Amino acid sequence: MPKVKTNSGAKKRFRFTGTGKIKRAHAYHSHILTKKTKKQKRNLVHDTIVDRSNMKQVRDLLCLR
Repeated sequence: MPKVKTNSGAKKRFRFTGTGKIKRAHAYHSHILTKKTKKQKRNLVHDTIVDRSNMKQVRDLLCLR
């Protein structure tokens, strides 16, 4: 059986915390920033943890079973 390849886009977008959780960046912070408030842009800067409902999908993309 051949090796399973890791999704190249996923490995650039997700990182692991020390406890094994998966971190992700917020969306909507790359363009059309003029109509967003300072507070909204500031809150989009920080990383967050992947939600439990999406954890299986992300782990499959990263070939972690």
